[in-house]
Amino acid sequence: MQCAEVGKPLIKFNHCRKYIYSFSVPRCCPLCRQDVGLMKLEEAPVSISNPFTNGHQEKCAFLLRPTQGTFLRDYDGRSDLHVGITNTNGVVYNYTMHGVQRDEAGWEQSISIPLLQPGMFGLMDQWDKYLEDFSTTGVWLPHRYEEDLHNCYSYTLTFINCVLTTEGKEQLDKNEFTEKFVVPRTRKASKYITLYRAIEERGFYVIDHPDREPSPALGSGLC
Repeated sequence: MQCAEVGKPLIKFNHCRKYIYSFSVPRCCPLCRQDVGLMKLEEAPVSISNPFTNGHQEKCAFLLRPTQGTFLRDYDGRSDLHVGITNTNGVVYNYTMHGVQRDEAGWEQSISIPLLQPGMFGLMDQWDKYLEDFSTTGVWLPHRYEEDLHNCYSYTLTFINCVLTTEGKEQLDKNEFTEKFVVPRTRKASKYITLYRAIEERGFYVIDHPDREPSPALGSGLC
């Protein structure tokens, strides 16, 4: 199920002049214990965008996930990350010490970066062939793998640059690609993980409205 793959949905609602985050709207406010009841429009709950997706449902995308475990349960900001590229059927091509892997499972909680602009049907039609041909070259044989120099990131970025060349666009170096595409998404994911774990542990998370200083208030249990 989608919930199990990418975590429970988060919502934010407005009560007691504070923003309250939780997995669902409680019957009564965890701060004042009053019935939440009917809300004004500005107090209505809103969904918090989930930065994670089931990578096997993504076409022609760059995927990022922890090498071990999942983002929501295991990632600590310092854990090693593994990356791959999906074909048009959601199979994740990734390079390891065992050579190029073609995973049909294991990337159900990933950060996804689409690699094709909408409407690029010509390139999408050729995508699987490009990816397969690229992956079967001798460059990506198991014995060539080096953890720091010739790894999963080398594999994905080299393929991305091949695609950019085909499109007549300039190639990206590792730092440029990381800063432009990866870092903004991992920062958003880190904030989401912190919020998610706080709610999971204590039941809800509270902050003041933006016009006031953030409140560290955390509580336990929803009524």
